[in-house]
Amino acid sequence: MSLPVRLGRYAVRRRIGSGGFATVWLAYDEQLDSPVAIKVLADNWTEDSQVRRRFVEEGRFLRKVDSPHVVGVHDAGELEDGRPYLVMTYADQGTLADRLTAGPLSADQGIDIIRQVGLGLSALHRREVLHRDVKPQNVLFRTDESQGVDQVRAMLGDLGLGKSLDMSSRLTMIAGTPSFTAPEQARGDALDARADQYSLGALTYLVLTGRPPYAHASLAAAAQPAPAPPLGTANRPYPAALEAVVARALSVDRADRWPDIDSFVGALTAAAAGQELPPAPERDLRDPELTAVGVRPSAPQVASTEPTPSTPDRRSRRWPVLVAGILATALGAAGVWLHLERQDPYVTVSDDQGSISLEVPRSWRTTVADGGWQPPGQSISYPAVQVGSPKDGPAVFAGLMPGAALPELLPGHPECDDVRPRVRGGAGERSETEVHTGCPGVVVERVVRVTDNRWLWVQVRSDDSATANRVLDGIRVHGLS
Repeated sequence: MSLPVRLGRYAVRRRIGSGGFATVWLAYDEQLDSPVAIKVLADNWTEDSQVRRRFVEEGRFLRKVDSPHVVGVHDAGELEDGRPYLVMTYADQGTLADRLTAGPLSADQGIDIIRQVGLGLSALHRREVLHRDVKPQNVLFRTDESQGVDQVRAMLGDLGLGKSLDMSSRLTMIAGTPSFTAPEQARGDALDARADQYSLGALTYLVLTGRPPYAHASLAAAAQPAPAPPLGTANRPYPAALEAVVARALSVDRADRWPDIDSFVGALTAAAAGQELPPAPERDLRDPELTAVGVRPSAPQVASTEPTPSTPDRRSRRWPVLVAGILATALGAAGVWLHLERQDPYVTVSDDQGSISLEVPRSWRTTVADGGWQPPGQSISYPAVQVGSPKDGPAVFAGLMPGAALPELLPGHPECDDVRPRVRGGAGERSETEVHTGCPGVVVERVVRVTDNRWLWVQVRSDDSATANRVLDGIRVHGLS
């Protein structure tokens, strides 16, 4: 969607971000003299009643809650083409994921952020609403001057997976971010507020250590986790009481967790009070560049993938569904891009070693990562390349990995409606393909033997099967024998 001049009565300034279901614009409320964020349903989902209902429900859930620690919905409407939109609080200071990518927080800062997020969750729970997707990307920061002091406030956003507690007790959709999702949610069990407590416990672990407690590749792995490793290490010890508080919130059996969010946060702050915690520099959470309301000429409009702040080496990669922290590259001027698009809709992209090449639609080349990845269980990096963002739209990942036998594990995709039986091909089972549909769109997982001890792992996410097959046919491996 190109930059609109207005959305309803709001003047549009720039695009904040986009995903598979919606685009978020920074706009200006001229009547109230205030910036706002407007979330608009993507045009390709206008006719999908389930997606549309889920979009509208997010606004209703947020509207139920009056809390400074939950993103507010101030208005709602419908564009001329029938797409609904939500007018929301503008988070002018980015997300917790942004802050963690920039560097570690002090323990005091991290605990204060968890306290504020806990207040937001408690407000949701009092209104009988579950969040179900508490993670760094959904913790937003905004400037708050209500107390006469310029400070940064944390608040929860994105209730796209939110459900009322009454609804969750009868029917639960299996969804969430694997490393932050409670086991019972990953299994599809009926949920209560303790599922959000588990996610907040995982977030607490992350802000205190710089790493998530788990690196689950799928919701299937999140359904049966082992106990989380201790917070502290020999070089960064934490008090035993603080360890116990977080470990209880992360209990696999929800009956062993804290009774509610307030109990957990109260115990956490009490355990940290007066204790000597691992040092880290106090960082100013304010980012002056994020407060600009007008268009920033130096900021290219490129999509980005979900960052993993706990991974300092941005060249290493885990499973394709979790590829994160990718450094996006701009394509150049829009006029040149449109000209090239008309001339040749497909382009060739290679990894930085020239081992793998892909032929992909030019429109996918919003982000490119070509620096390799670390397959599960491996300590070294192997050639890999990803084009596009699996979180925000069509994308393809291809990476080499070692092994003599056909890999047994394929990532699950519970967001998809259907999965076709796996197809194995070639003498000696040289390949395996699994196709997921209704994701929305299609996801294809494929592993192919390229030498006696090397496999190529491929994941394609596309709006349609024809494009996915075209991309699969255009993948090449070079220099291996």
